[in-house]
Amino acid sequence: MKFTDLFVSRELRFSLGIEEQSGRYYLSIPVANRLADYEEYYEIDRAALERYRVDPAAAEGFLQRCRNREADELLILKPGRDRGVPA
Repeated sequence: MKFTDLFVSRELRFSLGIEEQSGRYYLSIPVANRLADYEEYYEIDRAALERYRVDPAAAEGFLQRCRNREADELLILKPGRDRGVPA
């Protein structure tokens, strides 16, 4: 898989982009476990990508759901046993 960021919000700590091989859009958040820092990628549609890129604050509700693990059904890569916590 090749994830390409199209937008980064340092203030709200998320990125938007496209997974090149599948063409799926994503919102990613940084997470960390005791061994590594990495990103979790949540699938979104093109409309959400454009909305969040124009108005990053519009993503706050969805970001909170992701950080609370309430949107796990949208994870593009399923986490392993040592799942990180939002960083």
